[in-house]
Amino acid sequence: MNETPDTRQLLSTRIEQKQQAVRSYLGRERPRRNRLSNVSIVGSALAAMLTAGPAFGGTGFTQALQGVFSLNDDSVVWRVLCLGAVLLSVAAALATNFANSHSIADRVSAAETANAQLEGLRDTLSFGHIDTNDALKLYQQYVAQVAFVDEVASR
Repeated sequence: MNETPDTRQLLSTRIEQKQQAVRSYLGRERPRRNRLSNVSIVGSALAAMLTAGPAFGGTGFTQALQGVFSLNDDSVVWRVLCLGAVLLSVAAALATNFANSHSIADRVSAAETANAQLEGLRDTLSFGHIDTNDALKLYQQYVAQVAFVDEVASR
């Protein structure tokens, strides 16, 4: 490859475009990863809390809840606690499995790493501290790590 200012500029532009695509991806996927993680954690914790009351307090606990909510039958308390625990457990399991099946956390980490690598490469290229051929090879390596990131459409 010829070492010309135009070639360096073209590679620099491609790096910036890929960085823009990676930043856009991260802007969408970080909040999604966080939401799924929070649903999993909170759902699991609340399901455990709903089952802990009767487990530790026994019938005294359910009778106390029956009195607080003025229920005629303590079986209603048991059914509500069990149903709540089941629903929260299912929500937590779905969130965990959805995040894992799509490898969201791994992909976000890979995109963050590639973004930092591309930033360093762009700076090194712009200051002329790297040969264009070497920069192109590094660019190709970094981009291969985030092949799942689509290019941003031109505006």
